[in-house]
Amino acid sequence: QVQLVESGGGLVQPGGSLRLSCAASGIIFSIYAMGWYRQAPGKQRELVAAISNRGRSTNYADSVKGRFTISRDNAKNTVYLQMNSLKPEDTAVYYCNKGSSIAVMNSVGPIGSWGQGTQVTVSS
Repeated sequence: QVQLVESGGGLVQPGGSLRLSCAASGIIFSIYAMGWYRQAPGKQRELVAAISNRGRSTNYADSVKGRFTISRDNAKNTVYLQMNSLKPEDTAVYYCNKGSSIAVMNSVGPIGSWGQGTQVTVSS
């Protein structure tokens, strides 16, 4: 059974940092590109960062470029999202998911079901 378990969210002040983790099980993690998505209240879920299966390529939404960094540890079946210089507009539930490639994740979307997500709230 495929499981994606996100963690690391919380309440942080503007300008602060958080590091999200997503632990995967039930899949051959190293063959998939991985992505971090977010969904704010009343908005559609959006892809904010993606990383290729071996971690050699990354892609970011314009809104987070220069502030967020995606990385992965295939030995631990885990993908991370380091978020710096957080803004109130980054407030959302953050999810991870997998795909066949970064390009396909951007154009078609991820493969499989979603985890429970982790709430990130940026507020003073």
